[in-house]
Amino acid sequence: MLVAKLVSKRAHQVPGKLTISEYFFEVPLNHASPLDGTLRLFARSIERFEKPVGVVEEEAKPLPWRGPGFPCKSPQNYGWTEKALDKGYQIMFLDQRGTGLSSTVTEQTLARHGGPMAQATYLRHFRADSIVEDCEAIRRNLTSEQAEENQKWSIIGQSFGGFCCLNYLSTHPEGLREAFILGGLAPIMVEQPDPVYQNLYHKVAERNRSYYAKYSEDIQRVKNIIHYLQTEKVKLPSGGTLSIARFRQLGINFGFHGGIDAVHEIILRLDSDLECYGYFTRPTLSGFESTQGFDDNPLYALMHEAIYLQGRHASNWSADRVMKDHPVFMNLSTSNDEPIYFTGEMIYPSMFRDYTQLRNLAPTADILAQMTDWPALYNPDRLAHTNDVPVYASIYIDDMYVSHDLARETAARLRGCRTFITNAMYHDAIGAAGKSEEVFRRLFALREDVLD
Repeated sequence: MLVAKLVSKRAHQVPGKLTISEYFFEVPLNHASPLDGTLRLFARSIERFEKPVGVVEEEAKPLPWRGPGFPCKSPQNYGWTEKALDKGYQIMFLDQRGTGLSSTVTEQTLARHGGPMAQATYLRHFRADSIVEDCEAIRRNLTSEQAEENQKWSIIGQSFGGFCCLNYLSTHPEGLREAFILGGLAPIMVEQPDPVYQNLYHKVAERNRSYYAKYSEDIQRVKNIIHYLQTEKVKLPSGGTLSIARFRQLGINFGFHGGIDAVHEIILRLDSDLECYGYFTRPTLSGFESTQGFDDNPLYALMHEAIYLQGRHASNWSADRVMKDHPVFMNLSTSNDEPIYFTGEMIYPSMFRDYTQLRNLAPTADILAQMTDWPALYNPDRLAHTNDVPVYASIYIDDMYVSHDLARETAARLRGCRTFITNAMYHDAIGAAGKSEEVFRRLFALREDVLD
């Protein structure tokens, strides 16, 4: 089995009596064909500079992921880090391949690999299965000199990170001591994204109703903005286009703590600009643009639907097709009393026209949308019948990104999975003020308590 090559490691002390170590590793692009090229991966670990008395340092190192397409922040910037350290863990934060400092994917870096077909073929190696192979290769490197009983580690995954955890449990359970999954129990029996979006559009519609119930005055404000966009072409500061479709993508924020209020602030500014000046001012457009991260994280748009694909299925722009089955999202009328609904965490072909850094990637996205013959991501039989790795998971009833219903189906199929299910938190609870500690308290209660 392959072992990651450690390129460099540097350690630094940071305020709070913490030591941050920065690692660069080299791993194969394709773990099944190591001669196809390599990727450079970046990770940070954190541990106490002065270890608290009475706490035994475990060798397990949780690795958090989110995305697909987003790197990790520096460890001391996570609210839950201190709690994990207090439990005796060292923690390693990995920038998954294609993000952050790990061979980041951008329009420019993809162009180095050739045309659209070559780029799409390259990107097939940026799903959960490849990320997990990276982690296993890193684990073998870091634990090679330890006793065998100390070579296993714990993993933690938020959102897409949970998908990676389930792949890890399916393919390399021998490397794991335990798994924590936060809002990320993937639909393991789904082989293409249509059922996922059929489910999630209902949740997005529900969050739209909550938005307009709280800010009923925004029904008309949104119509005013849509009416303006129907007749005017608006260029954003980055050079992108503020189309009606892109405007409606503000709804991706509805599933976060404080997301409804954040969208209201943007709507208020956009409508106020129209009322005062008859156009949108630069500060308002800059504020709007800052809420959408696809230009800086194109992997998110390119691979989002592919994270569900298994077997001989193509995504074929699933979210765009499935939306037509939900008429409430098709209403764009500015002359009636029906509210215009925002969309959620869905990827549409129009995004590859509206976002500056996605425009040249449209052919690549089209090829990915038509690709079939995707490797299996999960082993349902192993997860259901022979899994002996303890799993502790949170499920959020009002999750707008990972279906609560499908997550519960996965939990029921996953041997050794203990869950806490709540309607008092949203998908990003682990990073939300006042929620992070509660999430960890509940997860560790599952880990440490006994159910008779």
